[in-house]
Amino acid sequence: MFNKKEETKMTNMKDFKFIGLSLLAFGVANAQDATDAKKAIDAEQYHKAKTTLKSLIASTPDEGKNYFLLGELYLKQSEQDSAAIYFNKGVAAKNNAAYNQIGLGHLDLDNDNASGAQAKFDAVEKDLKKKDVEQLIYIGQAYIYSEKPNYKKAIEVLNKAVAKDPKNALAFLSLGEAYYRDRDQNNAYKNYRTASDLDPSMLRAQLQLGVITKNTGAAFPEAVKFFEGIVAKNANYGPVYRELAETYYKWGRAEKAKRAEYNAKALDYYRKYMQLTDFSLDSRMRYADFLLLTGDYKGLEAEAQTMQKMDKVNARIYRYLAYAAYENGNYQGSLDAINQFFAKAEPKRVIARDYLYSGLAKLALAVATDDKGKATVKDQASFDSGIADLKKAAEKDITITADLSDIGKKLFDQKLFGSAAAVYEVAASNPDSKNALTDNFYQAYATYYDYVGKSAEAQKQSVEQLKKADVALNKVIELSPAAQDAFLYKARVNRYIQTNESYIEMSKAYDKYIEIVTGKGAEETTKQKKNLVEAYSNAGAYYAVTDKAKAKDYFTKALALDPADAYVKAELAKLK
Repeated sequence: MFNKKEETKMTNMKDFKFIGLSLLAFGVANAQDATDAKKAIDAEQYHKAKTTLKSLIASTPDEGKNYFLLGELYLKQSEQDSAAIYFNKGVAAKNNAAYNQIGLGHLDLDNDNASGAQAKFDAVEKDLKKKDVEQLIYIGQAYIYSEKPNYKKAIEVLNKAVAKDPKNALAFLSLGEAYYRDRDQNNAYKNYRTASDLDPSMLRAQLQLGVITKNTGAAFPEAVKFFEGIVAKNANYGPVYRELAETYYKWGRAEKAKRAEYNAKALDYYRKYMQLTDFSLDSRMRYADFLLLTGDYKGLEAEAQTMQKMDKVNARIYRYLAYAAYENGNYQGSLDAINQFFAKAEPKRVIARDYLYSGLAKLALAVATDDKGKATVKDQASFDSGIADLKKAAEKDITITADLSDIGKKLFDQKLFGSAAAVYEVAASNPDSKNALTDNFYQAYATYYDYVGKSAEAQKQSVEQLKKADVALNKVIELSPAAQDAFLYKARVNRYIQTNESYIEMSKAYDKYIEIVTGKGAEETTKQKKNLVEAYSNAGAYYAVTDKAKAKDYFTKALALDPADAYVKAELAKLK
């Protein structure tokens, strides 16, 4: 269900979140008190790190850095309220309280208050001593990991840190990360390498060198070799197994013949990663994200159900349940779960795919099959609500329309033409879609067959849909000027619109259809005999009023194809 753009975006966001948390591992709290917490963070054992930091805060409440580190952990996990609690407590601590101003500035950035953040960062920087570097690093990281990042600003601040302390490995690691996210791979690699050279024990820097290798072309074998080198140095370093998992997943996407084999390897490595983390709710969510990427919906549903037993409040769990239930054919369960998600999630956390699954579940539940095997829409209100959700999804991310073509085709094949047209209309709203030609044609095609199947009274209420079909066919013709069926259906649609303007469009479309078909020779002319008779007859009827000579020519050609056509005979007789 995921298009390539979305898939890449999801993977990158997930990578970034992991990296951001792990970078906090170095030099945040004083070495004597926070060593275990720093190690746990770098190993992505976040539950363990939280427990350790809470214990440190309880035993040494005057140390402000511990509040800052804990607040950043919460912030990177999108728990702003919890983060704010600890930052606000930390600013009142006797020692190192200023770090928490950086945390509060990070919150300001997330909330689109750049000026407020800058004021806090300036106040911290103003009080720095000559050799103070940590604070600059964390300001740089705030710009990197904000929900509204500013990578150029991060690079500016982190270059100050590097200038102050050219031997600071964390500064170079953070600078590498800023360049990496700013899509400057050369400078990212250079700074990750410097960080690794300065501190060979900093596996995170080495890991990121492998990540760049993984994302360079299709250098998957080289990336695997690189990550295996890290395993050889420390077989218990969990994050490397996550990267191996994602490398094999991407490798399988690139080599479809080996997709099943590489997906299996990817899942094995991810399970190894899980074993080396803490199986907390956070780590299970990371695993759920990966199951989602690999399309293991049975596994995802089982994992989501396990998480639900651990936490009945977290909105993301209901998202996983909704996605998995739909893919596993449990449409009511999917709709129930996504409604729970909408009830619990902050509005800004709702993404296009949430509305997509809500819409798809409603569509699936609205359609039924009677005892004769005929498909019907049993609940039009539910169906219409589903279409509204699909439109919301497209408004949030237009590329998601790529997932709708198959849904529209299924409805079309069930002869639910009006329903299919509604789905194709949303799909065709993306002018840059690779399916644009097909989606626009089927929108018009389905609309036409829906119209002709209606009663005369119902047809009167559907003229606006025909006009939409005409617009869709214009797009098809723009994309494929020789598409004869597009001209045929444009003529048919305009014939039913029944205005002076539409009759002109009808005749022009029939003219073009005739030109294309006859230009292909006798074989195509024979194949299209019935449609050509239609074109000559209907266009001839129009030209009988505006151009009698052309009308006579068209009726004559129609009669040559079908000498028994009584209508054509009668019309031709009138012109003589």
